[in-house]
Amino acid sequence: MDVIVVTEGDTIASRIVQMFENVIHQGHGSLALVFLIGVIFGGIIQYTRVDKFEKIAGFAMLKDTIVPKMLFLAVGLTSIALYFMIEADWAHYHIKPIQLQGLIIGGTLFGISMAILGKCPGTGPVSIAEGRIDVLIGAIGGLFGGLVFTLYYDDFFKPMMGESLGKMTLAEFFPGHEHLVVLIFGIVVTAVAIAIPKREFFDEADLSQLPDSERPDKVQQSKED
Repeated sequence: MDVIVVTEGDTIASRIVQMFENVIHQGHGSLALVFLIGVIFGGIIQYTRVDKFEKIAGFAMLKDTIVPKMLFLAVGLTSIALYFMIEADWAHYHIKPIQLQGLIIGGTLFGISMAILGKCPGTGPVSIAEGRIDVLIGAIGGLFGGLVFTLYYDDFFKPMMGESLGKMTLAEFFPGHEHLVVLIFGIVVTAVAIAIPKREFFDEADLSQLPDSERPDKVQQSKED
């Protein structure tokens, strides 16, 4: 029996094949390299435990600073590395137009959903791989939401996006000093990540794995006694 792989069309199977073809033919790395990067990313997520509900929810309640420290550090270092990789033609990006109305509405919905679910698009798949059914249900809801957005974009969602202010980057506001602007921005954001005080919001599962001398609740209780 011959196996025919359809690489054209709009069926689910062909779209999945096209996704892999994009990675292969764009010249930015093989499937094996992308898979390896994914494994490393997943390992970092699990090591830092930012895929746990308490980390994202704690961040939303200002009781945990692990997520903002990680995000600021990643943005600071990556902004410098990515900019000079693009300058060297080792990478590229596609700048999206600024549409304030859509950004405000979308950012608000994203923040609310992220706080409720306790996950973001990066940590969600890691949690699903760990067998967390609640996150799987949330991911299915996200796929359904994406389908609704795609089907009704022109008629309903596009007018909500507002006027486009064009494609802009921070470096463009300082012509002739782009490299310096990127370096300053990256260093400042990285410094903010280091300066943010470390606070952690533990659940009972986390606390049970710590010795009494390292459990915040036990240490606080012993100080009060």
